[in-house]
Amino acid sequence: MLLLNSKKRLINLLIVLVFGIILFILGLGSTGLVDETPPLFAAAARAMSESGDWLTPKVNGMLRFDKPPLIYWLMGFFYSLPRNEIWDGFGTLSARLPSALGSLFLMLMIGDTLFCWPQKGDRQFFTPLVASLAFALSPLIIVWSRTAVSDALLTGTLGISLLLFWRRIASENNDQCISAWVFLGFAILTKGPVAFVLATLTITSFLFIQKDWKKLLCKINPKKGILIAILISVPWYILELIKEGKPFWDNFFGYHNFQRYTSVVNNHAEPFWFFLYIMILASLPFTPFLFHGIFEAFKDLLKSSKESCNLSETLYTFSLCWLTSVLIFFSISSTKLPSYWLPAIPAAAILITNSFKSLKNSNKSYSYFWIFNILILFGISLAFFFSNIWLSTINDPEMPNLASELKSSGIIFKAKLFFSSLSVLAIILFSFKTKNIIFYLQISLLIGQSFLMTPVRKLADNSRQLPLRNISKLILDVREGKETLAMIGIRKPSLHYYSRQIVFYEPNTKEGLINLSDRLNSDRRENYEDQPNYEFKSLLLVIDEYSSREKHWSNINHQVLGKYGIYNLWRIQKSDLNRYSEILVNSGYKSDWKNRRVEKF
Repeated sequence: MLLLNSKKRLINLLIVLVFGIILFILGLGSTGLVDETPPLFAAAARAMSESGDWLTPKVNGMLRFDKPPLIYWLMGFFYSLPRNEIWDGFGTLSARLPSALGSLFLMLMIGDTLFCWPQKGDRQFFTPLVASLAFALSPLIIVWSRTAVSDALLTGTLGISLLLFWRRIASENNDQCISAWVFLGFAILTKGPVAFVLATLTITSFLFIQKDWKKLLCKINPKKGILIAILISVPWYILELIKEGKPFWDNFFGYHNFQRYTSVVNNHAEPFWFFLYIMILASLPFTPFLFHGIFEAFKDLLKSSKESCNLSETLYTFSLCWLTSVLIFFSISSTKLPSYWLPAIPAAAILITNSFKSLKNSNKSYSYFWIFNILILFGISLAFFFSNIWLSTINDPEMPNLASELKSSGIIFKAKLFFSSLSVLAIILFSFKTKNIIFYLQISLLIGQSFLMTPVRKLADNSRQLPLRNISKLILDVREGKETLAMIGIRKPSLHYYSRQIVFYEPNTKEGLINLSDRLNSDRRENYEDQPNYEFKSLLLVIDEYSSREKHWSNINHQVLGKYGIYNLWRIQKSDLNRYSEILVNSGYKSDWKNRRVEKF
């Protein structure tokens, strides 16, 4: 019997693994990095790999203390693999793999947990697959698992840690809880103290509702565990603080942790209920079942408070505590971003399966929920049938022809066909009262990823990133005397990533012109790859066509070296730039680059 269960467990993991590879790995490095944050992560990681300085992240010759180093170390590891430039031509596979693998391993952990600890009324083989796909098919997970930032890695490490904590609490064995604390240490090393706060809130709220909470707390061995997490995560913080001192403290702890939580940063102000809205979007098209699963978990919570329950059947209650902790913590935060909801999506996926378990014995309620779900699919189909209405509202200056390109590419037609077919399939399966309807729809959505997302990614890459890659190649071909490089107007960190040059970014304003002239004379940065010659007589300037129409830029004598998309490459003489700068200064304009966060993305 044990051998049979082991084989079934292996089969379950292999199926989940195949699904995960399709969703997260296939075609991962086929497109360029999307501005503006991913190139910063990728550039810092590549700099670590090529410079040998694995302690301090640096981008564009400047220190980058936005995030702890685990994401950079993992990216840097892949950049360091032999002949990386051959199998990773864009450099994006190396940058995106940590995010993809974080989501893949968490997907496996969700499936394995529900297989080994089936909840009351669950089907041991079916429920793990549904939960794994409910997580992996979340629109937010699909996007961020293929994005070179730290959010998906945080979700993966923190999610695995929390599931291991619950497994230890639910287990009757006296196994050590070391692995849960190890992954928590990794999570802290991925995005800072927020990982420890979310884990503490989840575990504390869950233990609070348990009668024998002291015994359960001892099972996870917090004294030894916290020491393990500290030994993994804290040394880097101490070494960086010793090396960089106050700038590191002010930037990482002051700005990116305390200030982000207590005040609005980068105009990311949202209402208190913002994450309720994101929760609805993040679980589409199965959102109705998430809310029902939350309701059922809350009912179980009230029931368990009155009578004793089997700890091995408390996963849904634990998931409710998990989701609620993330919701409350980030709703209080002044700065709100959709990616902040990612750590709650594993709990949401588990709660979705709770809904199906509860509804299967109530045919009437089951019918109402599926009718609602079919209406959601039908609504998405209608949105694509009336695409002419919302396509006309798209106004992206970086992709001025996006609407027409979407139409001509056939993507809109494919989306109409796919979601219409999915709606019809849902109606047919519902009419025949198919028990596994959610699984069949999940498989259809899985197939639809390659049907829809692949051409969408290609189109976005060709429209937005290909011009920057081409102009970066041109820069390397025409550069003379190690000229300094600047970008005016639209700021694209990928220009630094692709060109491997120090780039001075300035707005297209008159102050921006003065700033550039001033910085070329005083703002000296070291570049481990190709140090610019700050004394050379000319410089290269990447300027978008909107900025090039400004008189104070267009009047400067310039040589047009090339144009890709909306970006022009000019060569200008420093003497001409300095002369126009003096004219503007005499007119009352002033340099302001020393009084602002220079090139802070």
